[in-house]
Amino acid sequence: MSDARRADLNWYAVLAHHALRALERPMTVFEGRTTTYGEMAARVAALAAGLTARGVGRGDVVGLLSYNCPEFLETLFAANYLGAIAMPINWRLAAPEVRYILEHSGARALVCDEALMTLGGQAAAGLEQPPELLCVAVDPPEGWTALAAIRDYEAVVPSASVEADDIHRLMYTSGTTGRPKGVMLTHANLAWKNLAHLVEFGFTSTDLGLACGPLYHVGALDLTTTTLIAAGGTTIIHRAFDAAAVVDEIERSRVSTVWLAPAMVNAIMALPGIESRDLSSVRVVINGGEKMPIPLIERIQKVFSAAWFADAYGLTETVSGDTFLDRDSIITKLGSVGRPCLHLELDVWDDAGRSVGPGARGEIVMRGPKVFKGYWRDADATERAFAGGWFHTGDIGVRDEDGYLFIVDRLKDMIVSGGENVSGSEVERVIYEHAAVLEAAVVGRPDERWGEVPVAFVVLRPGETATAEELIEHCRAQLAKFKVPKDVTFIEALPRNPSGKVLKRELRASL
Repeated sequence: MSDARRADLNWYAVLAHHALRALERPMTVFEGRTTTYGEMAARVAALAAGLTARGVGRGDVVGLLSYNCPEFLETLFAANYLGAIAMPINWRLAAPEVRYILEHSGARALVCDEALMTLGGQAAAGLEQPPELLCVAVDPPEGWTALAAIRDYEAVVPSASVEADDIHRLMYTSGTTGRPKGVMLTHANLAWKNLAHLVEFGFTSTDLGLACGPLYHVGALDLTTTTLIAAGGTTIIHRAFDAAAVVDEIERSRVSTVWLAPAMVNAIMALPGIESRDLSSVRVVINGGEKMPIPLIERIQKVFSAAWFADAYGLTETVSGDTFLDRDSIITKLGSVGRPCLHLELDVWDDAGRSVGPGARGEIVMRGPKVFKGYWRDADATERAFAGGWFHTGDIGVRDEDGYLFIVDRLKDMIVSGGENVSGSEVERVIYEHAAVLEAAVVGRPDERWGEVPVAFVVLRPGETATAEELIEHCRAQLAKFKVPKDVTFIEALPRNPSGKVLKRELRASL
């Protein structure tokens, strides 16, 4: 492409655009404090200068271990301002898991929430190349530097121009290898996602969103916040999810859109007197694509009386939000996650890589400009993911005659607990480290509150003994709480097919 046609797709350029045209427009509201687009742009430029002074530059990785706050977005923008890569990290992970991510990514800096500095410090301790430790705190302990202390409003650092394929963000997601993989999302991926969602929902600068799920997840970050920033809208940020606080906020502030995982919806609907609350300001609720019974959908529609309850399907690898169920089909296409968004091709393939027709099951594959670049430092996994030129999601689906997609299974045996992905093999790897364990298999058990929870089936070594609580405690020391098995069942042998593959479907059927 000639220089005359090469556009700067830096995500920071979106902030600069709105700061120039709507300097005083609120961008975020957090705990009663409003930050305008102009204020955010100034803070981002000052933080970028401070990061530069500490050696952060183009292509470096800046980790983000933080509860929801404006500084989360400020750090993300500041990294991109320099042509660096932002890396949100799940704060529910255990220290060894965070350590692996920091080490594998080669993070140059780590920005921590004050309440998460212990976790961040434990994860970074002893690394061969430890990251610069920065924090959102007024009086940080030794070894840490406050963000406020490095913002340099005097220095002028030019913002970086980036190519479409340059990496905007790294997001580590659970996979089938037992270790999370770093998803490389480019500036173009985000730009095309934003375009598709703006067309889908018609968001404008007058929309007021609520980010109440964790911003380290594509749900709250990309199905609410980045889309509204692209539109020049305003996002109210809640530090963490609280169902009662969400309903109060919607009533008080007249929120127009929100992303809610199925477990979050269930918590809201369980609030006493929810039917009498005024949630009529909400016009779009984006949900996670979980099948719901008609009576529950009807109740949701009554509570959110003016809202389009848009069931969605998406992955971290596609910046989420790939299909949406249109408003008119909520009942007639019950259980469907809808049809693809703009500029995304979706197909269903059999084991031979051939497209199958309506009613036939197969693996869901996708291609388009919002599909990720590949996995960080993992060429083999990237090659497998794009076999045949399309991204293989690992999910099994079926389309009806009208092209509506239904999710019927998870090829990768992924467990989705409260909106979080749990890789069974990752949990199995930890269980296998116990000296008494011969083999183990982890599957998802249906759960009324969380959708699914992990449970383990364990075969002990001959002559060895262990209790369920002992193995659960072993997992607690190394895994995030949501990944720890809720139950352990001891069996004589795992069920296997003739080729030796564990038949997890039989284990699930026994629950």
